[in-house]
Amino acid sequence: MIRMAGDNPMREIIIDKLVVNIGTGSDGKAQESAEKLLSLLTGGKPVAARSKKRLPAFKISKGQEIGAFITLRGNKIDPIAKKLFDAVDNKIKESSVTDNSLCFGIREYIDISGVKYDPKIGMMGMNVNLSFRRKGLRVALRKRKMSKVPERHRKVSRDEIKEFIKKRFNAEIMQQ
Repeated sequence: MIRMAGDNPMREIIIDKLVVNIGTGSDGKAQESAEKLLSLLTGGKPVAARSKKRLPAFKISKGQEIGAFITLRGNKIDPIAKKLFDAVDNKIKESSVTDNSLCFGIREYIDISGVKYDPKIGMMGMNVNLSFRRKGLRVALRKRKMSKVPERHRKVSRDEIKEFIKKRFNAEIMQQ
Protein backbone atom coordinates (compact mmCIF):
# COMPACT_ATOMS: atom_id res chain seq x y z
CA MET A 1 0.00 0.00 0.00
CA ILE A 2 1.30 3.45 -0.91
CA ARG A 3 0.57 6.16 1.59
CA MET A 4 -0.14 9.62 0.32
CA ALA A 5 1.39 12.75 1.82
CA GLY A 6 -1.98 13.69 3.35
CA ASP A 7 -1.94 10.63 5.61
CA ASN A 8 1.35 11.41 7.31
CA PRO A 9 3.57 14.37 6.38
CA MET A 10 6.70 12.41 7.32
CA ARG A 11 5.93 9.84 4.58
CA GLU A 12 6.09 12.58 1.95
CA ILE A 13 8.70 11.94 -0.76
CA ILE A 14 11.10 14.71 -1.75
CA ILE A 15 13.87 14.90 -4.33
CA ASP A 16 17.13 14.94 -2.40
CA LYS A 17 19.38 15.84 -5.32
CA LEU A 18 19.68 15.93 -9.09
CA VAL A 19 23.03 15.00 -10.65
CA VAL A 20 23.77 15.67 -14.33
CA ASN A 21 26.89 13.91 -15.61
CA ILE A 22 28.79 14.07 -18.91
CA GLY A 23 31.59 11.60 -19.55
CA THR A 24 34.33 12.86 -21.86
CA GLY A 25 37.16 10.35 -21.61
CA SER A 26 40.72 11.62 -21.89
CA ASP A 27 39.94 14.41 -24.38
CA GLY A 28 40.78 17.85 -22.91
CA LYS A 29 38.71 19.86 -25.41
CA ALA A 30 35.62 17.73 -24.75
CA GLN A 31 36.17 18.28 -21.01
CA GLU A 32 35.98 22.06 -21.43
CA SER A 33 32.91 21.73 -23.65
CA ALA A 34 31.16 19.51 -21.09
CA GLU A 35 31.79 22.00 -18.29
CA LYS A 36 30.55 24.86 -20.48
CA LEU A 37 27.40 22.91 -21.41
CA LEU A 38 26.58 22.02 -17.79
CA SER A 39 26.98 25.61 -16.63
CA LEU A 40 24.78 26.74 -19.56
CA LEU A 41 22.03 24.24 -18.66
CA THR A 42 21.99 24.70 -14.90
CA GLY A 43 23.55 28.08 -14.19
CA GLY A 44 25.87 26.45 -11.65
CA LYS A 45 29.55 25.62 -11.56
CA PRO A 46 30.33 22.04 -12.69
CA VAL A 47 33.02 19.88 -11.10
CA ALA A 48 35.53 17.74 -12.98
CA ALA A 49 35.16 13.99 -12.49
CA ARG A 50 38.55 12.33 -12.03
CA SER A 51 39.54 8.74 -12.72
CA LYS A 52 40.09 6.53 -9.69
CA LYS A 53 42.48 4.13 -11.36
CA ARG A 54 44.78 3.80 -14.35
CA LEU A 55 43.31 2.34 -17.58
CA PRO A 56 46.08 2.04 -20.19
CA ALA A 57 43.72 0.61 -22.85
CA PHE A 58 41.83 3.93 -22.87
CA LYS A 59 44.97 6.05 -22.25
CA ILE A 60 43.66 7.18 -18.87
CA SER A 61 45.92 7.73 -15.90
CA LYS A 62 44.89 7.91 -12.25
CA GLY A 63 43.58 11.36 -11.29
CA GLN A 64 42.98 12.47 -14.88
CA GLU A 65 39.84 14.48 -15.66
CA ILE A 66 37.42 12.19 -17.53
CA GLY A 67 34.10 13.97 -17.21
CA ALA A 68 32.11 16.75 -15.59
CA PHE A 69 29.09 16.74 -13.32
CA ILE A 70 26.91 19.10 -11.35
CA THR A 71 24.74 18.41 -8.32
CA LEU A 72 21.60 20.46 -7.68
CA ARG A 73 19.60 20.53 -4.46
CA GLY A 74 16.54 22.34 -3.14
CA ASN A 75 14.49 24.75 -5.25
CA LYS A 76 16.85 24.58 -8.24
CA ILE A 77 15.80 21.01 -9.07
CA ASP A 78 12.22 21.42 -10.37
CA PRO A 79 12.67 23.74 -13.37
CA ILE A 80 15.70 21.84 -14.66
CA ALA A 81 14.15 18.41 -14.02
CA LYS A 82 11.08 19.43 -16.05
CA LYS A 83 13.31 20.39 -19.00
CA LEU A 84 15.23 17.12 -18.73
CA PHE A 85 12.05 15.03 -18.63
CA ASP A 86 10.74 16.94 -21.67
CA ALA A 87 13.98 16.05 -23.51
CA VAL A 88 13.03 12.35 -23.29
CA ASP A 89 9.36 13.08 -24.15
CA ASN A 90 8.31 12.40 -20.53
CA LYS A 91 8.89 8.67 -21.09
CA ILE A 92 11.10 6.72 -18.71
CA LYS A 93 11.93 3.01 -18.88
CA GLU A 94 10.79 0.96 -15.93
CA SER A 95 14.32 -0.42 -15.55
CA SER A 96 15.55 3.14 -14.90
CA VAL A 97 13.72 3.23 -11.57
CA THR A 98 15.38 1.66 -8.52
CA ASP A 99 14.83 2.04 -4.79
CA ASN A 100 15.61 5.67 -3.83
CA SER A 101 16.70 6.75 -7.33
CA LEU A 102 15.82 7.26 -10.98
CA CYS A 103 18.40 7.40 -13.79
CA PHE A 104 18.02 8.12 -17.49
CA GLY A 105 20.12 9.36 -20.37
CA ILE A 106 19.74 12.15 -22.89
CA ARG A 107 21.36 11.40 -26.25
CA GLU A 108 21.92 14.98 -27.43
CA TYR A 109 21.68 18.21 -25.50
CA ILE A 110 19.72 19.88 -28.31
CA ASP A 111 16.73 17.74 -27.27
CA ILE A 112 16.42 19.95 -24.18
CA SER A 113 13.95 22.80 -24.75
CA GLY A 114 15.49 26.26 -24.90
CA VAL A 115 19.00 25.03 -25.74
CA LYS A 116 20.38 25.63 -29.22
CA TYR A 117 23.24 23.85 -30.94
CA ASP A 118 26.63 25.43 -30.32
CA PRO A 119 29.36 24.36 -32.79
CA LYS A 120 32.05 25.09 -30.18
CA ILE A 121 30.52 22.50 -27.84
CA GLY A 122 29.64 19.90 -30.49
CA MET A 123 27.23 17.03 -29.84
CA MET A 124 27.12 15.63 -26.32
CA GLY A 125 24.81 13.42 -24.33
CA MET A 126 24.40 13.22 -20.58
CA ASN A 127 23.24 11.04 -17.72
CA VAL A 128 20.64 12.29 -15.24
CA ASN A 129 20.24 10.84 -11.76
CA LEU A 130 17.46 11.84 -9.34
CA SER A 131 17.85 10.74 -5.72
CA PHE A 132 14.76 10.51 -3.47
CA ARG A 133 14.27 10.49 0.29
CA ARG A 134 11.67 11.19 2.95
CA LYS A 135 11.52 13.99 5.44
CA GLY A 136 13.17 13.15 8.74
CA LEU A 137 16.21 11.35 7.35
CA ARG A 138 18.41 14.12 8.71
CA VAL A 139 17.93 12.58 12.19
CA ALA A 140 20.16 9.68 11.11
CA LEU A 141 22.69 11.84 9.23
CA ARG A 142 23.28 14.74 11.60
CA LYS A 143 26.38 14.96 13.78
CA ARG A 144 24.81 15.70 17.17
CA LYS A 145 22.07 13.60 18.76
CA MET A 146 22.09 11.10 15.93
CA SER A 147 19.24 8.58 16.10
CA LYS A 148 18.19 5.54 14.15
CA VAL A 149 15.68 5.75 11.34
CA PRO A 150 13.95 2.47 10.43
CA GLU A 151 14.46 0.90 7.02
CA ARG A 152 10.78 1.35 6.11
CA HIS A 153 11.30 5.12 6.40
CA ARG A 154 14.70 5.20 4.66
CA LYS A 155 13.59 3.25 1.61
CA VAL A 156 11.54 4.92 -1.11
CA SER A 157 10.16 2.05 -3.19
CA ARG A 158 10.05 1.85 -6.97
CA ASP A 159 6.26 2.09 -6.99
CA GLU A 160 6.31 5.25 -4.88
CA ILE A 161 8.87 6.85 -7.19
CA LYS A 162 6.80 5.95 -10.27
CA GLU A 163 3.71 7.52 -8.76
CA PHE A 164 5.66 10.62 -7.69
CA ILE A 165 7.12 11.11 -11.19
CA LYS A 166 3.69 10.70 -12.81
CA LYS A 167 2.13 13.34 -10.56
CA ARG A 168 4.97 15.85 -10.37
CA PHE A 169 6.37 15.78 -13.90
CA ASN A 170 3.58 14.06 -15.92
CA ALA A 171 6.11 11.42 -16.96
CA GLU A 172 5.06 8.04 -18.25
CA ILE A 173 6.79 4.88 -17.08
CA MET A 174 7.15 2.51 -20.04
CA GLN A 175 6.96 -1.26 -19.65
CA GLN A 176 9.59 -3.32 -21.44
